[in-house]
Amino acid sequence: MSANRKQTRGRSPGREPFSEAAPKVDFLVCGVKKAGTSALDQYLRLHEDITMANWKEVHYFDRDENFLGAVDHRKYHAAFPEKPNDALMGESTPSYIYWNDAPRRIWEYNNLMKLIVVLRNPIERAFSDWCMEYARGNEKVCFSDAIRMEADRVRSQLPRQSRLHSYVDRGRYVPQLRRLWFFFGRDGVIVLRYEKLRRQPREALNEVFRFLNIPGFGSVDQIIVNSGRYQEPMKLEDKRYLRCIFEFEVRQLERELGWDCADWLE
Repeated sequence: MSANRKQTRGRSPGREPFSEAAPKVDFLVCGVKKAGTSALDQYLRLHEDITMANWKEVHYFDRDENFLGAVDHRKYHAAFPEKPNDALMGESTPSYIYWNDAPRRIWEYNNLMKLIVVLRNPIERAFSDWCMEYARGNEKVCFSDAIRMEADRVRSQLPRQSRLHSYVDRGRYVPQLRRLWFFFGRDGVIVLRYEKLRRQPREALNEVFRFLNIPGFGSVDQIIVNSGRYQEPMKLEDKRYLRCIFEFEVRQLERELGWDCADWLE
């Protein structure tokens, strides 16, 4: 199957609107931020057996206001097009893995949900995250200060969880993965390396499609989204600072996943 076959699905007899009574969303790209999830979202939209949400980052399960009082999932389903009877439904919101209450909410919505996670070198991820937020005007301090002030800035927002300024904390992958595994088991979560998705997209995508039990791609044209040169590289002292923070985390991740992440600490 070629990735160049873009699905086109219109209304036809026998198809019900995707609503509260309809089958639920089947899978989520739930992490992590700044690890190629925008490209993955675009790849998934090419598969004829998948129908994605109308936009990337629906942000349903990580919005506390959606879960106050009686929960009505019709608001969530409104983010999706009409559901073809034979298609898998999915969406991509990379903050779900990080948001403390999201895994439980996802499980309560659909305990058979399949979860897709892409992990990136946490040092590079932190810098990329800061660059994006700084360019958007959401961040005012330099990267050096941001990573050293993070604990105090995040603590100042308690009891609310910080959506911004969590450049380091989002890179602590093992606790986040364990939260997913607690609810969905290891068989319900696939974890990919950012480097493989970027350099070997067909192989990475076909791992995802096997996980979803649908046919793979015979060929695929590389998609690169939200990638650009930084205005200036990360300072060496900041990289050393983050390497000290993340070394134990990375070694722990290697043990959990059987990966070799030595290059992340170079």
